[in-house]
Amino acid sequence: MSNNTHKAATKFIHAGTVPDPSTGAIMTPIYQTSTYVQAAPGVNQGYEYARSQNPTRKALEDAFAIIENAKYGLAFSSGVAATDAVIKLLNPGDEVICANDMYGGTYRLFTKIFEKYGIKFIYVDTTNVKNIEAAVSANTKLIWIETPTNPLMNITDIEAVSHISKAAGAWLCVDNTFASPYLQNPLNLGADIVMHSATKYLGGHSDVIQGALMMNDDSLREQLYFIQKSCGAVPGPMDCFLVLRGIKTLAVRMKQHCENGQIIANFLRNNVKVEKVYWCGFEDNVGYTIAKKQMKDFGGMISFTLKDDSIEAATKVLTTTKLFALAESLGGVESLINHPASMTHASIPREKRIANGLADGLIRLSVGIEDAEDLVEDLRVAIG
Repeated sequence: MSNNTHKAATKFIHAGTVPDPSTGAIMTPIYQTSTYVQAAPGVNQGYEYARSQNPTRKALEDAFAIIENAKYGLAFSSGVAATDAVIKLLNPGDEVICANDMYGGTYRLFTKIFEKYGIKFIYVDTTNVKNIEAAVSANTKLIWIETPTNPLMNITDIEAVSHISKAAGAWLCVDNTFASPYLQNPLNLGADIVMHSATKYLGGHSDVIQGALMMNDDSLREQLYFIQKSCGAVPGPMDCFLVLRGIKTLAVRMKQHCENGQIIANFLRNNVKVEKVYWCGFEDNVGYTIAKKQMKDFGGMISFTLKDDSIEAATKVLTTTKLFALAESLGGVESLINHPASMTHASIPREKRIANGLADGLIRLSVGIEDAEDLVEDLRVAIG
């Protein structure tokens, strides 16, 4: 079923899946095979070799397209692999404008891998689109944004940036991991490519590593498929099956993530030991108006700092929670607590982190779908 006119809950459950024609199985089979028998050389049933095509992956890629209101979806072995494929569209001398607040793994990929191949990355505060305009040059080929950002939850106006990218003749790629397709659809706002770490909300159960790209342009799809096939960073069929399963419950999970997120954000803001809460759902948040315009709700990702800004105070909280598990990643049904400076963003030099507002004592939460009262009590005890 591929009807993009259905409402979110219906669309996510049926996206990319049809009953198996040979058995009637309602769930897409796991095609655990590396190759396919051909009737004659070059005569096949649409599948030749599993790096290029796999029926389970095809179902997932169809689902990726549907849930992001896209024409095409491509699955990768991780979110970083999906990001890697986008940058491989570029040539030495090309320039990329990107956010100064972004996932540490993306920053590491840009600076440690691709800079040495002559691609230039220009980091700006993308919450003010004038900064992006000022950074555009004749060599600008890609604008890369996260919104909300990881971990400071900054918001960038996707539609406004899309006007800049089109005027510059550049692609706009949006990392939509924190919002998920349930809350935000960047292609509808003018983006050319959407990237997800499907490990997070799309999978939803902390049991798979995977990435996704969605796009509408035929040529862009062919270029990215060629990179996917040629470089080989593809997910296995079991991983594809798990993400297909996860997508089916995305709508109900995101509703609970958002509801719990709001409760936790307000609890933290009213806690006398908390200095600042980073959550885009507060009406006095600088990005609130744009977030409300381009997002359906505000999500379950929250960061905060304590009034005691020492590493020791933060460590006490990080190691005392019982329900919030101290771990990297996010977007699963269980709540996680994280220390960006030493975990997810450790690859960013400290002076850059501090300059961008990422304090040593910053704590990031991925609010799960447990009972909100239990989560509040867990944080109350840990904060003390």
